[in-house]
Parts: sequence; C-alpha cells; structure tokens
Amino acid sequence: MSVIDELQSLVGGIAQSVGASVVGIGNRRARGSGIVVAPGKVLTNAHNLWRDEVHITFHDGRTATGKLAGADVDGDIAVVDVDTNDAPALEVSGNGTTPDLGQVVFALSNPGGRGLRVTFGLVSGTQRSFRGPRGRRITGSLEHTAPLLPGSSGGPVVDSDGRLLGVNTNRLGEGFYLAIPADSTLRNRMDNLARGETPARPQLGIGVAPAEVARGLRRAVGLDEVDGLLVRQVMDDGPAHAAGVREGDLIVEAGGRSAADADALFEALADAAGSIELKVLRGVEERSITVDLS
Repeated sequence: MSVIDELQSLVGGIAQSVGASVVGIGNRRARGSGIVVAPGKVLTNAHNLWRDEVHITFHDGRTATGKLAGADVDGDIAVVDVDTNDAPALEVSGNGTTPDLGQVVFALSNPGGRGLRVTFGLVSGTQRSFRGPRGRRITGSLEHTAPLLPGSSGGPVVDSDGRLLGVNTNRLGEGFYLAIPADSTLRNRMDNLARGETPARPQLGIGVAPAEVARGLRRAVGLDEVDGLLVRQVMDDGPAHAAGVREGDLIVEAGGRSAADADALFEALADAAGSIELKVLRGVEERSITVDLS
C-alpha cells in the first residue's frame, strides 16, 4: 500500500469512527462545532454560544435545541444539555498523555451544521498559550497544522486511533492552530460544568491597556514612564467603579505585587480573598483603592 493510499484509509477511518460524535453549533449568524462527550452532553467553546438555548445539528442532519449547562468563559469551554439520541460519545479520558512533536493528528468539524470536515496535520508544538475571550491566559495548549475552516472551533483533534487529544479553539495565523488539551484538568472542568457548576473568578469590571501603551501616553504628556496597566474602561455596575477607580488611572500594584502586565493582575485577583488593594497613579498622585470583590 502506498503512502497516499494509507493516508486515504486513515482519513476515511477517522471520519467513520469519530465523525458521528462531531456536531454543528449555531446557524448562519454564529456557527461553531462541538463534541458529544456523554449521553445528553455536548462540549464546545464558550465563544461559540450567544444565549442559553443552542441550535445543534448532528451528523445525520437531525437538529435539536440544547440548553447551556455551564460555561467557563475565561477558559473558553462550555457544556450543553441536549438529546444526543444515538450519537456516540467521544471520551475525554484525561490520561494526561502529551503527543510527540511531529505526530500525525486529524481535526474534525461541522461548522454550524454544514457538514463534516476532516483534515490532517502534524503536532507542531505543545505547552503553548493564548488569551481567552476575556483576556485570561489559557496555557498548556496543543499546536498543530491540520487546516480548519471558520466555524471549526469546538471540534476535536484526534490521533490516528481516534482518541481525543484536544478541543480546537484558536487560530494562530497562517496554518497553525491551538487546541485545549483533553487532559484531567479538562475532564474535571467539563464534569463541573455539566453539573451546572460554573466557575466564579473575581472580576474588577475594567478594561485595561498594556504597559507599553501606558508608558507611551505618559511620555506624550510629559509624565514619568511607569510600568502598569492603564484603565481605559470602567463598567458602571462593576466592583472597580464602586470603589472609585476611574478611566485614565494607572494600576501599578495589585494585592501587593507589581501589575506590570495583565497576567500579574489576574494572578493577584485569583489569590484575593474578598477584596483587593490596588495602588494607582492618577496623573502624578499615588492612591490606594480597596476594591470589594464579594
């Protein structure tokens, strides 16, 4: 058997064994893919969902309306309750096996229910990171080169035996894609979401600009350059607004640690117990602001 014949056989086998577990999410306006992971449960990306009711298309063309069980927006995963009928589940084993660089992988999708797609590529990197929908860093991701159409996020990347390696989530420009690994962490998060246990991560209710933007703006108006996060938006109903944080404030410390980048701020928030103290510069004036996170 030639290499081409072997590859054709592999792709066909993956489509046959895994394709029925891949569903379409949404419709014309918002579309993505998902994975049947248990009877009555579909796993997808949180960014694919716009409301609690979710339109789902199965491999045989059947459509159903599912209901959101739980979503982790910062981690970009969600679980939907829906009648999966006879669609087989693709197990999230959580065995923690890391694919080797150069390993052949297959990506499957059903963008918005428009039909199954199967592509192949190679593992090009592991332990990669990217930012989720609200800016928090998602780490440990699998990078691969199996091409994906728009609407493929939420679909699976599998090995040559059809075992789930990850959930396709992010495009890295030309020809590279990132998937959330199907490890024990994903297994636990998925189980919690399926029970309706949505994680509650502290939020300040602000939008910030990175340190280089803050330095440039301060330099432009003749102020000393200082590392920190420039507050460019304060939500009216957020904890920061209630505490007196203003647009234009420069956050230089959070919880007693430097706030030189967004990751440092997120780490400080994760460690906060009920409230967090921010040190901000308002022009040349330094202020301490205690924000109630409860």
